[in-house]
Amino acid sequence: MSSGVHHPLLSVAPAALRPTQLTVGKAEVAAKRAEWETLGRKKRKQLLQAHCFPGVLGPKQHIYIVDHHHLGLALLEEGVKKVAVLIQRDFSWLSPAVFWRTMEFNRWAHPYDWRGRRSDYEAFPASLAALADDPYRTLAARVRGAGGCAKDATPYAEFLWADFYRTRIKLGGGRITDKALQQALALAHTHEAGYLPGWSGAIA
Repeated sequence: MSSGVHHPLLSVAPAALRPTQLTVGKAEVAAKRAEWETLGRKKRKQLLQAHCFPGVLGPKQHIYIVDHHHLGLALLEEGVKKVAVLIQRDFSWLSPAVFWRTMEFNRWAHPYDWRGRRSDYEAFPASLAALADDPYRTLAARVRGAGGCAKDATPYAEFLWADFYRTRIKLGGGRITDKALQQALALAHTHEAGYLPGWSGAIA
């Protein structure tokens, strides 16, 4: 049985990282790739040295990241060979079912699909490359980037915002138009959104 002692920093290939959510905003991933492509070799090295992915050791010694999935997928798609992962806990001795229940209890797993529907734990993909696109997750990030709400430390905060918009705004073909963003920004400042993390108040 594990003692739960923290592990040292690991150097891991992005392709070996396993996700703890089912979706990302693919447009966000593309934006992170575009940022990466503007950096020179020195800046890229500095970014990789400065950034640690928080991770958990799971069954069969697989490494699961519990945050920064968009950056992880962007670096994978850019062909980065290694990233730094700081292991938060060793749950490698747990059975898969107990592992996922424990991860969800600790708010380290988000088993909801691109429709916002709960999924079985078996639905978690084995690779960041297999994450599905949720355009509402991108919409939530853009609202925050435009000042519609504050950044909040609550785990999966932007997924809550995504679910809020999912029932209120139609995204034709998953595209986020200027009109959709303006509509989302207006909704962010209504009392309807008052339960969401980072809500910055209603505009009279």
